[in-house]
Amino acid sequence: MNNDWRDEFAVINGVRLHWVEAGTGPLVVLLHGFPEFHYSWRHQIPALAGAGFRVAAPDLRGYNLSEKPPGVAPYGIAHLTADIAALIAHLGEPRAVVVGHDWGGAVAWHLAATRPEFVERLAVLNCPHPAALARDLFRPRQLRRSWYVFAFQIPWLPERLFRAGNYALLRRTLRREPIRPGAFTDADIERYVEAAARPGSTTATINYYRAAARRRPRTMLGDHSSIVAPTLLIWGERDAHLGLHFAEGLDRWVPGIRVERIPDASHWVQNDAPERVNELLVEFLEEGPAPRSCPRLPCSPAPQLR
Repeated sequence: MNNDWRDEFAVINGVRLHWVEAGTGPLVVLLHGFPEFHYSWRHQIPALAGAGFRVAAPDLRGYNLSEKPPGVAPYGIAHLTADIAALIAHLGEPRAVVVGHDWGGAVAWHLAATRPEFVERLAVLNCPHPAALARDLFRPRQLRRSWYVFAFQIPWLPERLFRAGNYALLRRTLRREPIRPGAFTDADIERYVEAAARPGSTTATINYYRAAARRRPRTMLGDHSSIVAPTLLIWGERDAHLGLHFAEGLDRWVPGIRVERIPDASHWVQNDAPERVNELLVEFLEEGPAPRSCPRLPCSPAPQLR
């Protein structure tokens, strides 16, 4: 662990969460994807802290050192979103810049759409807007890429395959999918395996997909589909899982969205192109705070910790 990162634990929204924190200044919350944990932001945490921001990178519920509630229902998008709203409130801030990759991006989209008062600015890395996902998920070209989402619906078998050969599938994915040689070092991969191997973690993280399958993608936004926070979408063009079409035609749901495509980056964009991602994030964050009103969506009260 980097000596400049502070480990924190607290019961947030009824679940004991772990996060690392660094720096001082305006709050930035970094949300990781599957099958990762806060360490996926190892290149961004020092860069953002060094640029004058207070950075908090949680292990989402079910991951690494955070609590792993049993069952599928606790991993529904409403619970995941409530965790982050409650975390921001716990950190003593009315709102934060929220940055998410993959599943963390899904949580970030949902938070910005349904609890806009908590989101100062929004940055998403290689995660489709839910309405775009609903539009394109069942097209043949995307179904071929998203086969694993449907495979994860099978009971117990995905867990067994994921754990097989001392997490051989995870090791192979992290070695082969990134574009940049050494994007994940051997030591990095061992950290990922250690996190994935914690008791209950494999089932908990796969349950994100099982919970999502119980809802249509468009309904993940509730009654709201328009994002009012200033939004940056960063997209690694060589994503093996999500087609580039997901980065197109988003203005109808995210007015004024800024899209930055990185040609020589995969789904693991912040690891393939860390310097470019850091540059884009710092530039975006330094543009200043968003207006303090919620002009299109009703503002809701701060969450109560349970």
